[in-house]
Amino acid sequence: MGGMTPTPPARRVLLAAPRGYCAGVDRAVIAVEKALEQYGAPIYVRHEIVHNKYVVQTLERKGAIFVDETHEVPEGSIVMFSAHGVAPIVHEEAAERKLATIDATCPLVTKVHKEAVRFAQEDYDILLIGHEGHEEVIGTSGEAPDHIQLVDGPGDVAKVEVRDPSRVVWLSQTTLSVDETMETVDALKEKFPQLVSPPSDDICYATQNRQLAVKEMGADSDLVIVVGSRNSSNSKRLVEVAVQAGARAAYLVDFADEIDEAWLDGVSTVGVTSGASVPEVLVEGVLEWLAQRGFENVEIVKTAEESITFSLPKELRRDLRAEAAALSERRAR
Repeated sequence: MGGMTPTPPARRVLLAAPRGYCAGVDRAVIAVEKALEQYGAPIYVRHEIVHNKYVVQTLERKGAIFVDETHEVPEGSIVMFSAHGVAPIVHEEAAERKLATIDATCPLVTKVHKEAVRFAQEDYDILLIGHEGHEEVIGTSGEAPDHIQLVDGPGDVAKVEVRDPSRVVWLSQTTLSVDETMETVDALKEKFPQLVSPPSDDICYATQNRQLAVKEMGADSDLVIVVGSRNSSNSKRLVEVAVQAGARAAYLVDFADEIDEAWLDGVSTVGVTSGASVPEVLVEGVLEWLAQRGFENVEIVKTAEESITFSLPKELRRDLRAEAAALSERRAR
């Protein structure tokens, strides 16, 4: 029998569920489409509505114009704020420029903003766990800049100083790694034993659910492919969680054509998931690409049911073009 080679293990794909769109992203993307339908192009959007290249390009083709700052929007126009939320000063800038605004901030981000305002009013030092420069962190910090300091991971804890260790609370960005955040919180509690926790965890349901699915899937995968964009915090965290869970390798791709065939060397199980701002059509493209290379057998790894939806921004129920015109007319007088 000596010369027989062992049969290679069967190739399979483990597909994580839940994956892809969360309720806040779904709401924000539909809000842009609805605004374009109702009010016609252009609709200006301050920053990327959600952190996904394909979504942004698709909306641009429909007539959305993405800008970095409020002052780039012509007076009397309609501007939409992205799902990540904005600081109060941005609302003031929009009012000064006589812009009609649609606020597509995710309600779960708004919740963190409200917590920040409340704890600042009670004169707490607020330790905001998050990634420096991320839009959500900039927006939340802007609610109470004098009270908030950023803690970017466990390594940042040593340099944190507060006025009164008995009046300290932690809050967090909604899209972080659950495990790393708890590590940071534990380190903060060691330093400030009276540290107060937010009334409910700030990391959102979708982030937690997607990480949970990847943990389960990653443990059984040789390779994990996360569909998502480089600037998407929650997508990047899924890559980290996959590797920590035991996947030999994990990569972030926007599209199937970014997958490198070499990644499949010696691989029999590929895990696939997608970040919270990723349309399912992009995942289908990856599954097709894998099927063409012998990975046709797809098993779903399901760890949670999601049924959360959010109603659309209330501004879509008004005539914003008329409001915008009236605002600039008042100014002209």
